[in-house]
Amino acid sequence: MITAIWKPIGPTSHDIVNAIRRITGERRVGHAGTLDPLASGVLVIGIGRESTRTLDAIVRGEKEYVATIRLGATSTTDDAEGTITAYAGNTAAAPPTTTQVTDALRAFVGRIAQTPPAYSAVKLHGTPAYRRMRRGETVTLASRMVDVHAIDVLSYAWPELQLRIVCGAGVYIRAIARDLGHALGVGGYLTALERTRVGTHTHATAQTVEAFAAWWDDQPHPSPR
Repeated sequence: MITAIWKPIGPTSHDIVNAIRRITGERRVGHAGTLDPLASGVLVIGIGRESTRTLDAIVRGEKEYVATIRLGATSTTDDAEGTITAYAGNTAAAPPTTTQVTDALRAFVGRIAQTPPAYSAVKLHGTPAYRRMRRGETVTLASRMVDVHAIDVLSYAWPELQLRIVCGAGVYIRAIARDLGHALGVGGYLTALERTRVGTHTHATAQTVEAFAAWWDDQPHPSPR
């Protein structure tokens, strides 16, 4: 069974998987694409052996996000969880105009080279980068090619910028926030993220864990033997 759960801000993606395991009694439960605790949105869940085998294909599919970015500063984690500091570049730079933002975003659409955040699950010599960072190690990750299909400006009132981003697998929205800030000469980091679509699964077709539990309880289940 494949279903879409709407993950709220707070729990991890693994927390949602564990909740579905408790509800269904099925141990073979997985998800298609991690959402950070501070992110909300569509989390596609596979329940049962056959369904979990299809998750890799879903992970490789198209995703859509609404990202809120704060310009004018940087973060050690590229999002609001890190230590926030004033931009180390041109501190005298005037706030960019909407036209400048739109022009800068063109470089982030298409097949682009992107360096993952140092605080990420990308493994370096077998260890997740974020663990090395927490140990005080210096982490340098290689850039990799990713596909960004479209970026639209939804709203902009300095220093808050909200974008709609449609992309393929492996794209770090935090990295787009970071790199866009650098390109504009003012710095930037992600303050909110909502995943509105994974493939054909949307906000409209996703349900909360509580709604899924109520639906599950109403379904006929085989009697225990």
